[in-house]
Amino acid sequence: MAINFDNALGVHQYSLGIRAQRAEVISSNIANANTPHYKAQDVNFASAMQAASSHQKGLSMSQTTEKHFDLTALSQQHVQYRMPNQADTGDGNTVDTQKEQAAFMQNALEYQMSLGFLESKFSGMRKALRGD
Repeated sequence: MAINFDNALGVHQYSLGIRAQRAEVISSNIANANTPHYKAQDVNFASAMQAASSHQKGLSMSQTTEKHFDLTALSQQHVQYRMPNQADTGDGNTVDTQKEQAAFMQNALEYQMSLGFLESKFSGMRKALRGD
């Protein structure tokens, strides 16, 4: 009997990739906290997960020739500019360092949680294969 990993692992396999991308975006925000005119960005997690779910259901496109659009660049569509929630600092920078650090920690915790879920799924499959 074949194992369908998409069904066995659920959305957590996609969640890890999206959370890793979000960590990169937030890290970039923190690194550019003092860069004039830098606009803070974030990943729209809900739309990225929805896109991953439709990919999971087989609705994704594939690039068959080099004249087609680059599908890896389309993943940037989920990265959006964040609305500033602090007063203008005078240099046009919209990064709130404390908010970015809190978002990074929250994202790291959620990444670890998804990783834990995947580890338990793999552990369960390993036990089933061994007959434990």
